[in-house]
Amino acid sequence: MTDAIIETSERPGTPVHLVTSDSLDAVLAETFVQGLAQAADFKARAGQILIVPNDQGKVREVYFGLGSQAGINLQTLRGLPAKLPPGDFTLTTLPEGLDAADLALAFAQGTYRFDRYKTRDPAGVRLVMPGVDLAEARQIAQACALARDMINTPANDLGPLQIETLARDVAQTFGAEITVITGDDLLTHNYPAVHAVGRAAVPHRASRMIELTWGQPDHPVVVVIGKGVVFDTGGLDIKPSSSMRFMKKDMGGAAHALALGRMIMAGKLPLRLIVLIPAVENAISGDAMRPGDILSTRKGLTIEVGNTDAEGRLILADALTRADELNPALTLDLATLTGAARVALGPQLPPFFTDDEDLARQIEQAAQTTGDPVWRLPLWKGYLDSLDSDIADIRNDPDGWAQAGAMTAALFLQRFAPKGPWAHFDIFAWNPRSRPGFPSGGEAQAIRGLYQMLRTRFHGV
Repeated sequence: MTDAIIETSERPGTPVHLVTSDSLDAVLAETFVQGLAQAADFKARAGQILIVPNDQGKVREVYFGLGSQAGINLQTLRGLPAKLPPGDFTLTTLPEGLDAADLALAFAQGTYRFDRYKTRDPAGVRLVMPGVDLAEARQIAQACALARDMINTPANDLGPLQIETLARDVAQTFGAEITVITGDDLLTHNYPAVHAVGRAAVPHRASRMIELTWGQPDHPVVVVIGKGVVFDTGGLDIKPSSSMRFMKKDMGGAAHALALGRMIMAGKLPLRLIVLIPAVENAISGDAMRPGDILSTRKGLTIEVGNTDAEGRLILADALTRADELNPALTLDLATLTGAARVALGPQLPPFFTDDEDLARQIEQAAQTTGDPVWRLPLWKGYLDSLDSDIADIRNDPDGWAQAGAMTAALFLQRFAPKGPWAHFDIFAWNPRSRPGFPSGGEAQAIRGLYQMLRTRFHGV
């Protein structure tokens, strides 16, 4: 993406005043502007905009409402770029207590557009912030754009090979090592569940296990895992067309893991980072896994496949086992895993699961600080026996009596999770409707907060 936030520009930026309803009277000191505000009913409500023209009818300055001082949500600023004409703008007036770099990041995220398949308009808006260090905000914005681009790209242009290519690009940019195990070699290297889920795909879309390693060997090991199902037909338990329409986004966990890894590497956090991405297509062919099949796993546990559409947890099982072998100080997995998570919390609020109270508090605090919301759901042990199988160690589709599909999926993953701190995020990675600053399509969820959590946990910042 083109940098939307810059420190300097060859042309002066049009002033933008961020106004709260509490400060409105003090900021609108000029009689002419007061009259415009009254005529437009500008009350500095969150997302309101007042554009003041000059004598030539061009934009002289802009006033943008943030609501009350006590209830400011920085993500409101994501709605500003779409309301501005092309050009450079400068934040001239800021309410007290707001960080300029955080505001710039929200603005940058609001400029995102997925235009790969459209005739492009080179004109855009930029925010000029003299004297503000925007390096980290720019890197975070670029990482979030990477995740959104990957999610928005249709499956015919984003298969397992393309995820590998993007991972290699990130590795090369930041000097990371990368290994990839592909196709039948997954059996040789003991990733049987990953192989089983993706074996029905055509050869050029063969499954692969991607492992990216970065950082000093003596630093704490942090493993980030992302579910990379590039398209989910449901397998032989085929989805109806209405449920399959947006299954290009089922690799959203992989996109998020790669984006979070990019943030960590760009921020030079003192970590030994391992990114694990099992990338597969859950296709249908004569070699597809069947309901009733028994699968082996890297951990040695056997899984009865009750539903071929519960495939994401199968590939994550092998990835989580690999993570355990790395003796991590922390493991995070991100996956577009269950519809039940949406029923529980809707598309804007992804749930997370962990039994580590300190980690939960750190995640919640960072989410609040960054305006990147998540909500903790319990790993309720009363539902564990819904995963019992008569002929295998565990089944991938819980008994219906348990009902809590997001929780039972998390309990399934916990059987394979590493010892020590672990958290699972059941993200949606999608805006089902457009709203200011949040266009419909791919969305980056939880990773800004996770990056802040990692900075605090391992760097004290």
